[in-house]
Amino acid sequence: MDLEGKALRDYMESLLPERDELLKEMESVAQEEGIPIVGPHVGSLLMILASASGARRAVELGTAIGYSAIWLARGMGAGGRLVTIEMREEMARRAGRSIERAGLQDSVEILVGKALELLPTLGDGFDLVFNDINKEDYPAVLPLCKEALRSGGLLLTDNVLWGGRVVSKEDVSPSTEAIREYNRVLAEDEEWTTVILPIRDGVSISVKRV
Repeated sequence: MDLEGKALRDYMESLLPERDELLKEMESVAQEEGIPIVGPHVGSLLMILASASGARRAVELGTAIGYSAIWLARGMGAGGRLVTIEMREEMARRAGRSIERAGLQDSVEILVGKALELLPTLGDGFDLVFNDINKEDYPAVLPLCKEALRSGGLLLTDNVLWGGRVVSKEDVSPSTEAIREYNRVLAEDEEWTTVILPIRDGVSISVKRV
């Protein structure tokens, strides 16, 4: 059975909860403009994990138009606080408008700049980190994510299968090699427990053990 086939993906999507008009509008905009977002499968996963883990403090690396931030903030619920970092000012402004439309402006703070520079300034003790930045920066940001998380905290990472390119011997591009290195370190480091879910472009769930 082809577990990556379109028919099965369509079936899975048909079972997802109905999204509100804002999320569906953002999905359409992202498709029209070629803006990468996590989509409803991964969005639902982020919301579920944020809720199930009881996350109160979270940080997102890579905001784009704010789609995943909305899913995360909704999962955290009342009293949750999400800091999201976006390097492009215009994209951050767009995200801010969407987050305000979602009524989450008091729960989400947007910082403009590079994740590698800003994450170390936020302190530690975070319950959850969602990593979705420039793929070439994945290896460099990993130790910063470890420092930011509390013991038992969750590190969620998007695009870890990279369209299947991680298993292509012919693909030695910087982004692909960076994702391979990131996945390898997570798998070999005894301070992490990690599983990769083959949802969309691959999502890893890592628990900081110490």
